[in-house]
Amino acid sequence: MKAGKFLLPIIILIVATIYFSVFIVKEVNQTIVLQFGDPKRIISKPGINFKIPFIQNVVFLDKRILNLDTPPEEVIASDQKRLIVDAFARFQIIDPLKFYISVGNERVARSRLATIINSRIRNVLGQQELQTLLSEDRTKQMSLIQEGVNNEAENFGISIVDVRIKRADLPQANSDAIFRRMQTEREREAKEFRAKGAEMAVTITSTADKEVTVILADAQKKSEIMKGEGDGLKNKIFADAFGQDPEFFAFYRAMQAYQKALIGGETSMILSPDSEFFKFFGNIDQKAE
Repeated sequence: MKAGKFLLPIIILIVATIYFSVFIVKEVNQTIVLQFGDPKRIISKPGINFKIPFIQNVVFLDKRILNLDTPPEEVIASDQKRLIVDAFARFQIIDPLKFYISVGNERVARSRLATIINSRIRNVLGQQELQTLLSEDRTKQMSLIQEGVNNEAENFGISIVDVRIKRADLPQANSDAIFRRMQTEREREAKEFRAKGAEMAVTITSTADKEVTVILADAQKKSEIMKGEGDGLKNKIFADAFGQDPEFFAFYRAMQAYQKALIGGETSMILSPDSEFFKFFGNIDQKAE
């Protein structure tokens, strides 16, 4: 009975000792084994490992490539132009012991790196003109930024894999001013185009009116000439006809006069009965004088 009484606590103690002495290192982790805060060993390979329970503890660190988004930073270029730069970086913990001693954990490391990156961005981009920052030369500037950040990050046991600018915008006030200036410029160009269009319209209209006047004048001239020639030919025909039979010609002209004077059937005329106008109303064989 006494042996059974002490057996259960011994088993529990053994299980607890095994439980607190075994730890697993995954493929994505690297660990530091600490004994009362003093680093004893570093484990980078995945697998099952052991530590002294209640005396040693384990700190797990990520060995993958990690992303870091830095807060937007205002940069003043060498030509005094302002620019809001939003950058990001990719880093990796390559020296766990140096990392643990210098920054302690990933949260502190991210804060320190963000400060270093923004400082380096201001230092490098502040020496360039705005036009350079918006051209293909920006790649060269980013290489200088990465090199400078990497030199400082090595003190933390960190390697900077890459640094890139996500966005580079003008401050809101500058953007509004540029937009207003562009809008004014577009409005000026629109007015200029409208003025040129109106000038061209007046020129085209004037040219068309001139051509119309010339065409109408030529047509009127030809019409008068043709009308004159027609009247001349008509008079010649009448003259020839009058010369051949003056009596018939007089009769024909009288019929035309009757048709024009008596058209409509409601014409009232007061004439002398012996008027020349009625000389054909009597004897149709009467001869014209």
